[in-house]
Amino acid sequence: MLPALSGCSAETVSPGSARAHAEPGRAAAVGTVDCRKATCISLTFDAGPGKDTPRLLDILKEQKVPATFFLLGRDHVDRYPDVVRRIAREGHEVGNHTWSHRRLDKLKPAAIREELSRAQDAIAALTGRRPVLMRPPQGRTDGDVSKVSKELGLAQVLWSTTAKDYSTTDPDLIRRRTLKAATPDGIILLHDIYDGTVPAVPGIVDALKADGYTFVTVSQLLAPGAPRPGAVYRPQR
Repeated sequence: MLPALSGCSAETVSPGSARAHAEPGRAAAVGTVDCRKATCISLTFDAGPGKDTPRLLDILKEQKVPATFFLLGRDHVDRYPDVVRRIAREGHEVGNHTWSHRRLDKLKPAAIREELSRAQDAIAALTGRRPVLMRPPQGRTDGDVSKVSKELGLAQVLWSTTAKDYSTTDPDLIRRRTLKAATPDGIILLHDIYDGTVPAVPGIVDALKADGYTFVTVSQLLAPGAPRPGAVYRPQR
């Protein structure tokens, strides 16, 4: 898996801006959390599911923490269908991370559409719902990616911090990197396919809860705003 980069040529929308510019009359919150009042943060996982995802789901269930999973199609969604169903069944948000993790900004529109549509179809077949969120590999997007995403009903979600867990198997280092960069309205990027990541999650959750954070899905973070197809969402830094 290639390192995750946050480069982005498109204009981005912060969670706070999404909430502030919500359509009048929309529900104040998705679920029971209103992030206009609570100190919210989103925990997101890319490129799974993998062999350690069931253990991660056990941890999240025990801690009562919702997360957003940006699932990869080839060798992941198609290899772990029961885990995909469990992610959705247990109330986590399911997003699209393409079929084969190709850099979308390097592709023609037809190939971008294939990468996203194939993953959409595979996820919908297992969960009964088509994702409304996607995360472009390496965070790379451009006008063509935004246009195709809009056509497919997908908002693009970047992040505010990543522990670079692809570069280490040390859970303590992953925990420390994550906590150092955590901020209100943040979107944390981790990967449930690397050996050090899942063991780091309990310490991350405990520390952020102790600091007063409430964990929410990405859609909860934006509410009462709704993910807008084609738009790029990234927290302010």
